[in-house]
Amino acid sequence: MPDHGNLGYRISRYDLRLHYRVAPNRLRGTATITATSYQQLQRFTLDLAGHLSVQRVSVNNKAARYSHRSGKLSIVPATPILPGGAMTVVIAYGGTPKPIRGLWGEVGWDELDNGSLCASQPNGAPSWFPCDDHPEAKAPFQISITTDSPYYALANGTLIEKKRGAGTTTWVYEQVEPMATYLASIQIGQYEHRSLATSPVPIYALAPRRLSLDFDESFRHQVAMMDVFTELYGPYPFAHYTAVVVDDDLEIPLEAQGFSTFGANHCDGTLTSERLIAHELAHQWFGNSVTVARWRDIWLNEGFACYSEWLWSQRSGGRSAGEWARHYYAKLEANPVKVPLADPGPKDMFDDWVYKRGAVTLHALRLRLGDGAFFALLQRWTDKYRYRCVTTEDFIALAGTYTDESLHDFWRDWLFLPELPPFPGQR
Repeated sequence: MPDHGNLGYRISRYDLRLHYRVAPNRLRGTATITATSYQQLQRFTLDLAGHLSVQRVSVNNKAARYSHRSGKLSIVPATPILPGGAMTVVIAYGGTPKPIRGLWGEVGWDELDNGSLCASQPNGAPSWFPCDDHPEAKAPFQISITTDSPYYALANGTLIEKKRGAGTTTWVYEQVEPMATYLASIQIGQYEHRSLATSPVPIYALAPRRLSLDFDESFRHQVAMMDVFTELYGPYPFAHYTAVVVDDDLEIPLEAQGFSTFGANHCDGTLTSERLIAHELAHQWFGNSVTVARWRDIWLNEGFACYSEWLWSQRSGGRSAGEWARHYYAKLEANPVKVPLADPGPKDMFDDWVYKRGAVTLHALRLRLGDGAFFALLQRWTDKYRYRCVTTEDFIALAGTYTDESLHDFWRDWLFLPELPPFPGQR
């Protein structure tokens, strides 16, 4: 995504003050962005969708000139920012938020029948706030959202303040751990908030009251999943976790930092969506805490989350991870692709084969290393790169420390060549 992301500075914090009216779908916001330059800046840019209009901009308390076109907000400070200089950028903006259309459909702010949600992966964050929209540009956030009082508003982080006004309620959330912009999210709806567990990780549910009984059945293993994944991957990386179910059907669930969002169709009183529930929870480690620095390495997010589905299946009495690996290996073999897993290209990076080949690659690595070394590697991966950004090369380097054998041929065959290598143990 060459049009997203910006050069010349590094953001250290976002403070978003948002006012949202549900019925007319109108958003008014003030974004205060704290950053440090790493070169002299006479001008710099932020990502902001064209359907939002900017009213004013200041840099270090001085009005700044700006232009806004083609999804870029270009800002000229009153005085240039010197290398290493701190800057506080305040942007007042507003409009009718809507998704951004691209190769992967529509992503970003999405109006529901009775509320809204944000599904920003990979490039939808500028649909609702100005940002440096690159996965490596992680920063802490404070998000304040004022909306109509009948509605519950959820954002990333911990709720630190809730204030009622004349027909509105303001919800203030503090996300202290650094977060990629595509993981920033707001969910607004008429939801019931419940606690599912208090320790060792607080787990909450947010769903329409009409779905309470269905939720109890469809999500009855949510707490046990957390226990299994913390055992396999190490401590849960955030303060708490929330499973959100909206009152609309959704094509796929969505992960955000600290919570996941499911459609009413995923909460039907059966366990048919259980693999998706496991998948989204696993993203809290793989994708949200440990985040890809480049989109080409998306297998590090999706392959790990898909393999987590198989591990949960085995731990919950279903097919083993090995059985699932053979099952999907056969499907991959029957439908070959012409691009390597390590660089599927923007058009294909969310295709199902990336998820499945990534997971099969991890199972092949597990067979190569042995269970002890493999799961020690995963725990070291989530610990060493906690809240950081990674590349495929980082994983290759770390995996190499868990064996005395060269893994060069393994990585070449599984990651860098499009042809599917033999299943481990096959001749």
